[in-house]
Amino acid sequence: MSAWVLPDHIADVLPSEARHIEELRRELLDTARGYGYELVMPPMLEHLESLLTGTGEALDLQTFKLVDQLSGRTLGLRADTTPQVARIDAHLLNRRGVARLCYCGPVVHTRPDRPHATREPLQFGAEIYGHAGVEADLEALQLALDCLRATKVGPLTVDMGDVRIVGALLAGAGLDARRLAEVHAALAIKDASELDTLTRALPAATRDALRALVGLYGDGRVLEEAARVLPAAPAIRQALEQLQWLAGRLEGARVSYDLADLRGYAYYSGVRFAIYTPGASDALVRGGRYDEVGAVFGRNRPAVGFSLDVRELVEVAARPPLKAAIRAPWRGAGPEASGLHAAIAALRRAGETVVCVLPGHESEVDEFHCDRELAHAAGQWVVRAL
Repeated sequence: MSAWVLPDHIADVLPSEARHIEELRRELLDTARGYGYELVMPPMLEHLESLLTGTGEALDLQTFKLVDQLSGRTLGLRADTTPQVARIDAHLLNRRGVARLCYCGPVVHTRPDRPHATREPLQFGAEIYGHAGVEADLEALQLALDCLRATKVGPLTVDMGDVRIVGALLAGAGLDARRLAEVHAALAIKDASELDTLTRALPAATRDALRALVGLYGDGRVLEEAARVLPAAPAIRQALEQLQWLAGRLEGARVSYDLADLRGYAYYSGVRFAIYTPGASDALVRGGRYDEVGAVFGRNRPAVGFSLDVRELVEVAARPPLKAAIRAPWRGAGPEASGLHAAIAALRRAGETVVCVLPGHESEVDEFHCDRELAHAAGQWVVRAL
């Protein structure tokens, strides 16, 4: 095998895409900062138990493991950043009130999560800790929408659900972890026949409610139908009321519901959402409430947030124009050299891009449009249009 061949689903990022990714990253972080979110940078490597405790089998299977040559302990390459941010909130910041944190960095997956996906996403996320009310869920949704708008992505559809609905229906059912995961998977793909097989030992009322849940997706009428056909359990009623409350306060996005969709990591505990746009192969953003994520770190704080892959976002975001640049001769010796050096330095301090042409070579530049040149005229260096 050639030394330059990379592993499957791992790729270099070349100049055009790299510039676009970096510009999107800056837009996302600036948007989060505008809401008061503070940037954190967790490490790529952690002790495995810190990365995986409480996050479920799905994240375990996505995590690369290796042995620390210093301690002999097993380390993991992070596959998701939320558990790390929960650790930071619980043990390093240890604040009493609300903490708003954001991040942007690579994660690594053992397998792509769908065909043609990368195994090295660049994950951006924002999380708010310390407020149990639905106001925090709304802030996370609004920030996610504003982040996508800042990158000029649209139109946007917000799809919402709530894991408490399924949890209430299966409370007391006595399903083991494996069977519960199978039920969740059948609900997510709307496989009614498989769902019937998996739940045949459950009470008839529970089976009927789960079967009804398979068809509860679509526009706002879904909530009305859910209130009619699902049991009037307090958790279900609260979930439906909060979904309605959130939808009524979102502007500039279409809202839909899928009450059977439980995709995502096992730590979600309440409202969950996904944001879609035409042209994307899957949701651009996934998020929701995960109040239990900090419990394993000894501090069970309310939490809600979202994340996205900037490398996926770049596929649907409008590509920015090339940056205008100035072409200049090489800064060699001669009577004009000192003035040339000063002119180039002044232009760069002013924020201009100046590309010097090396002797005997035209610059091969894909990311800049040289629409001007620095030329010597009447004893001084001047910028003129090309």
